[in-house]
Amino acid sequence: MVRTVALVTDSTALLPAETAAARDITVVPLQVVVGSQAYDEGAGAEATPETIAEALKAWSPVSTSRPAPAVFLEAYEQAARRGAEEVLSIHLSGELSGTFESARLAAREASVPVRAVDTRQLGMGVGFAVLTAADVLDDGGSAEKAAGAALARADGTTSLFYVDTLEYLRRGGRIGAGAALLGSALAIKPLLQIVDGRVDTVEKVRTSARALSRLEELAVAAAGDRRVDVAVAHLASPDRAETLATRLRGRLAAQLGDHEVWVGQVGAVIGAHVGPGMVAVVVSLR
Repeated sequence: MVRTVALVTDSTALLPAETAAARDITVVPLQVVVGSQAYDEGAGAEATPETIAEALKAWSPVSTSRPAPAVFLEAYEQAARRGAEEVLSIHLSGELSGTFESARLAAREASVPVRAVDTRQLGMGVGFAVLTAADVLDDGGSAEKAAGAALARADGTTSLFYVDTLEYLRRGGRIGAGAALLGSALAIKPLLQIVDGRVDTVEKVRTSARALSRLEELAVAAAGDRRVDVAVAHLASPDRAETLATRLRGRLAAQLGDHEVWVGQVGAVIGAHVGPGMVAVVVSLR
């Protein structure tokens, strides 16, 4: 069945390129700025997670930028030229980025109706919502039904993460300077969560080992006895991520069923705000 509703998201959803292609999902890249040069996320060696991690470690200036409305408009118009009668555009929290606002502005100018959705999530919290929307559309559901399913999936998602330092979040304006300075002064390892679209503190611990242990416990509690999908993401910390994923595979085997725990690096844009050493876990109710 050929879809008449095109599905669009942004690069922070962390969907692998092969998955996006297989599910007919258009991914619009955000930009990462290193020094004075801007790059589309994932488009070249300059905008990979590894490159950004090295730049951050060297304290090089790194920032990010939302896609311009014109970029979204071109994605929508390309979909229309391919035969789409409608577009569903699903994005990261508008509290954390202007990306959703760019999508909304572009929607007003598009030649076909565009439904823009703010998941109030981040990373695979967005990715799972997008894949749920794709399932609905593949089953012949409407854009309205797919949007509702995506929002329900996002609402049933718990996104937790640990950072080695709050400094990168402070630089990007995602937390206040006072909180960052206090965390550094007390050598606190913060556990953070996406709450109503914003970054909020769950609790504070003293060591990275304790932080990873608490991430595991919080993820298991979020899953309960329900069917879930789980993703573990990191920046320049593959050993920590794989250790956490292995523990969750064992403890959540019944809840996962035949679904695998997704493990991978965050993209350059998210990486620029969390810094090397970050580990995240996303638990999404099916």
